[in-house]
Amino acid sequence: MKHWLWPSAAHGAPRRPSSHDQKSALPLQSLFALHGAGRASWTPRNYAALAREGFQRNAVAYRCVRLVAEAAASVEISCSRDVNMREDDPAAQLLRRPHPHCGYSELMEQIYGYLQLSGQAVFQAALVDEIPAALFALRPDRVTPVTRRDGQILRYEYDAEGLKRSFAHDPVSGKNVIHTISLFHPTHDLAGFSPLAAAANAIDVHNAGGVWTKALLDNSARPSGALIYKGAGGADHLTDSQFDRLKSELEGSHSGPRAAGRPLLLEGGLEWRPMGLTPADMDFTEARREAAREIALALGVPPMLLGIPGDNTYANYREANQAFWQQTILPLVRKTAQSLEGWLRPWFGNDLCLRADFDSVPALSAQREQLWSRLAGADFLTVDEKRDMAGLPKTGGPS
Repeated sequence: MKHWLWPSAAHGAPRRPSSHDQKSALPLQSLFALHGAGRASWTPRNYAALAREGFQRNAVAYRCVRLVAEAAASVEISCSRDVNMREDDPAAQLLRRPHPHCGYSELMEQIYGYLQLSGQAVFQAALVDEIPAALFALRPDRVTPVTRRDGQILRYEYDAEGLKRSFAHDPVSGKNVIHTISLFHPTHDLAGFSPLAAAANAIDVHNAGGVWTKALLDNSARPSGALIYKGAGGADHLTDSQFDRLKSELEGSHSGPRAAGRPLLLEGGLEWRPMGLTPADMDFTEARREAAREIALALGVPPMLLGIPGDNTYANYREANQAFWQQTILPLVRKTAQSLEGWLRPWFGNDLCLRADFDSVPALSAQREQLWSRLAGADFLTVDEKRDMAGLPKTGGPS
């Protein structure tokens, strides 16, 4: 009697025992275990693959990117100068309405989204009379810096479906129509490291768990097991034609994730014995939850905000929301405001100051009240010093 152990529908078809195997096998060694570790298939670490597998096909990563991008874009970056900013100031008008078909929040949502997906965001300025009159967000995978041997950027090449343009880079005047914002990358001088790339393994696990679970459900969620042959007259193995037919059926109809759990039609002395780990034992649900937590961690979103059960890091939703704003959104918006300020100053003057306005964020109201209370009791500070610490423009008047 021969046993063909079929541990998983994703494994290869059973190998027929050779004559050498039959001669050397002991009487009790009639169970042939067939298994294949296989190689894990990981998503390539490029923009297109991460955007497809992460943002477009993974609900957790999609929601995390949207949460970060929409929350950060809701914070206005306001303009001020050493003297009071006027409503008709060109810098203020530019940020208020970056271009005719896009408002501030829409443009910045694209910028913050690109930062999460690729680790880099690219601005383009459209000039009128040598002054920026409109701002656009470019897809970072379409923009390539061209450098000298010493690493100095010479120009940026833009390639969008055959449309190629070149933008010169002027490090002397600083007036460059292309401006990039990058997240820290430990092994690259110019590119940014994508938070989605750090979560790519967890995204693959989460996606694969969903595909596997769906395949099991489609096939009645039956676990794998062993095929036991009990031939007539004590025959201990199949004939060549029988073995080839069984092998062909297993390879064609019971291999791969699409056939996970699909039942077999047995005949001719074959018996099926379920064995191995069941879906409950393997606990795909818990594995996907752990992967979801890793994705949220990489993108800076507390899992509690996503409704992932089993996370007790924060006492309540309000505390998790405050941590999300303080640890993820505030640093990101401040970094962006400082970067934009340095880029726009050569055109609009060195007195231009861009600040993130967090006063309208409900999640930060408690911290804001504490700051105002401390400033109100600081008699040794001038009015302008207090306003500066509170993130407000100076009055320009006497202390």
